[in-house]
Amino acid sequence: MSTHSDRVAVVCPSCSPKLETVHEVLKPGSGQVTVRCTECDHVHKTTIETESTVEKMVVVSQDGDSFKATVSAPPTEKSAVGEEFIVETDEAILTVRITSIELNGGQRVEEAEIKDIKTFWTRAVDNISVNVTMHPKDGRRDETKSLKLQVPGDYEFTVGRKEELDGEEFTVEGIMIRDDAEGYDREQFDFGGDTATAKDIKRLYVRDESSTAWSAW
Repeated sequence: MSTHSDRVAVVCPSCSPKLETVHEVLKPGSGQVTVRCTECDHVHKTTIETESTVEKMVVVSQDGDSFKATVSAPPTEKSAVGEEFIVETDEAILTVRITSIELNGGQRVEEAEIKDIKTFWTRAVDNISVNVTMHPKDGRRDETKSLKLQVPGDYEFTVGRKEELDGEEFTVEGIMIRDDAEGYDREQFDFGGDTATAKDIKRLYVRDESSTAWSAW
């Protein structure tokens, strides 16, 4: 899913009459547009073919709540679970990640062309709640507690690193990765230096480093 860009690939009559080069759009229009070649700075007019778009429903999940929005995209473009795109609502502009794709027939798939999709099921990944399992600093794992941390989606957690967030002080000991996360070679990380981004994390396992006695909880 793409938005309007001020750069296009077209042939340049000055330096590249047969091969497309990147051009900057100087004066957009519905027919011919004025562009400048980024290779030789030649300014000329050209016609840019624009592909029609279709609107599709997007269900966005955010901190336990959900709401509906729409997104426009070329009908033959493909989308897949795990991809991210921008959704604009009256209240905010959000980055969301596809968690499921529902086809017009109702079935759920991992990938499909836009024209065949009825609904994108997504979750917001700008600012998120990370599930945390915390155990006491003395290592007793039979007395754990669960909590949620509010962090930016791009915040990085590293195994072995000490953190101070939301009034909590802890050391990360393990990271469980979400099913829709891309680019990870395993589901759980527990070696020192292992790093994951908050929006990709299903659960953090941490050791409490605060001075608060657990008996007071």
